[in-house]
Amino acid sequence: MLVTFKTTAYADITMFGDAATALLKLMGHSGNIPGAIMADDVANALAQLKENLSARPEESVEKTDDDDENNRVALATRAVPLIELLEAAAASGANVQWDS
Repeated sequence: MLVTFKTTAYADITMFGDAATALLKLMGHSGNIPGAIMADDVANALAQLKENLSARPEESVEKTDDDDENNRVALATRAVPLIELLEAAAASGANVQWDS
């Protein structure tokens, strides 16, 4: 499953469902898809996401096809585009929504 995050303040971001769900939970949301964050709550969700990612820098979500531990992609790396989207939404007072 793919999940697309949308806001009027930034380009759409699409990511794999497992990474999206994990990031949503780190923002303090249930991880349900579809969903939304109202503009007034975006800054708080962004702060929670950054705080939780910094507390777990080694956490990984997905392995590549070779199933080698050296090929895991850190959740913090996967979060970069979403963090940029949330920063833009917070700066412009825009809602954020996501769906599959």
